[in-house]
Amino acid sequence: MMETTATKEFQTPRALGTDETISFVLPAYNEAEAIGRELDTIRDALKKTGHPFEIIVVDDGSKDDTARIAQSKDVRVLKHAVNRGVGAARKTGVLAAKGEVIVTSDADGTYPHESIPKLLERIHDHDMVVGARVGMKVEEPFYRLWPKNMIRKLASRLSGVNIQDLNSGLRVFKKSVAVRYLSLLPEGHSWESTITLAFLCNGHSVNYVPIDYFRRKGGSSTFHPFEDTYSMILLIIRTVMYFNPLRVLLPLSLLFLLGSGIKMVYDWIIYHHIGGVDVSLFITGVLIGVLGFLADLFVMLHRGNIHNVYFWKK
Repeated sequence: MMETTATKEFQTPRALGTDETISFVLPAYNEAEAIGRELDTIRDALKKTGHPFEIIVVDDGSKDDTARIAQSKDVRVLKHAVNRGVGAARKTGVLAAKGEVIVTSDADGTYPHESIPKLLERIHDHDMVVGARVGMKVEEPFYRLWPKNMIRKLASRLSGVNIQDLNSGLRVFKKSVAVRYLSLLPEGHSWESTITLAFLCNGHSVNYVPIDYFRRKGGSSTFHPFEDTYSMILLIIRTVMYFNPLRVLLPLSLLFLLGSGIKMVYDWIIYHHIGGVDVSLFITGVLIGVLGFLADLFVMLHRGNIHNVYFWKK
């Protein structure tokens, strides 16, 4: 069993009773070809859990029959007038959800929704359960695989946690925890990465369940390898800085100090003096280190109020 569990700073909500509602949030943009079959599979999987449930489809400005097909499946359909991004659609669904446990996925046929009961079994002991795309069958294009792995390794390094899958779309989480971080979450493809880091960096328990991953059915992906990869890297750094600034600033400070030390030794051996560049590098390293410790102190002082930073209103 693959599991990532950080030291908890918030008490995990109690285990869910059999009478509590599960809310399934499914963003969709021009997914008319696949959404009907996906909704049937999702409904069958949720019925097996024994919990009451609701299915919310967020039509993110589709120009095809996505909304009409979803409505024919007797689910709640929320609409964006224009395409705002998958992250914005997930936010809309989360805020509209009635249940404490929320399941999210994609409507393009890439995720095995038959695995939903396995993820739900573990949410009693964790704040988030992620379907990690490391199963027996993983069909992912190369142009998406290499940046995904690079970003995952960067996020693991900066957060100090071994992350099995950073941006899987199939995941279960508790609404009472997620709403604390909604103001941090972007409106595009980086939504999943950011909420994963927000949970991990703030000490919430995150568990991973291996799943398969398939080629999308119909439509075209809105993922742009270079633009979205760049945005994800920036968001990872920003999110880690928000919760643990020393993870970013301390290595940078040490890098400048190391460079300064090497340059000083070289200049002293070759020229028998220490140059202005050496001193500048040293001062820069010290200032970055001081800034990092001050930022870390600020985060620690205000950590108890972090849960107030979100846009959700009762």
